Amino acid sequence: MNLSSLTRMPFSPDAAWPELARVGSTVARAFWLLVVPLSLLPPVMIYLAGSHYGDAFVDGFGSKPWGSIAVAFFLCEIISVTLMGWLTRLVVRTWNERISRRDAYVLAAIAAIPLWLSSLGLLVPSLAFNVFVSVVALLVCVGLIFQGVRSFCRISGENIGQAISITQLVFGGGLLAWGLLMLLTFL
Repeated sequence: MNLSSLTRMPFSPDAAWPELARVGSTVARAFWLLVVPLSLLPPVMIYLAGSHYGDAFVDGFGSKPWGSIAVAFFLCEIISVTLMGWLTRLVVRTWNERISRRDAYVLAAIAAIPLWLSSLGLLVPSLAFNVFVSVVALLVCVGLIFQGVRSFCRISGENIGQAISITQLVFGGGLLAWGLLMLLTFL
């Protein structure tokens, strides 16, 4: 797996997805090596941005308990990735497609990477910039879910409607979870 194939993952079911399917790791290993470390990035960025220039976003934000918010955010992220893996498997099975438990959780973890990385946008104290970065991250997530479903479920061009429907349901659930995380952060 090289950088070129990784950057093509949101656009092609043949980029790095088949290699991921062949890797013999467990869900627990992927969770500890991918999800936990990357899930730490947004809470750290939220803490730094909130405590250093929270008032630049909204008056009164600088005085919020950002340490507690960061811990709660981290726990919610871990729960949401777990729920996304479960939801992915449930939705795929509803459409009479097959996906292993491992592949469903790997897909949930891979799809969350753009959102985790988008938290680096908090280094720039601009609400407009951060909204833009978040929207781009969400679009990349859609691509990752769609291509991951196509690859892991082996959905060909003639059944592309199934992959679209599965993606809509899984992304909708993920968007709801992401929205709740943002609400938690700003309340």
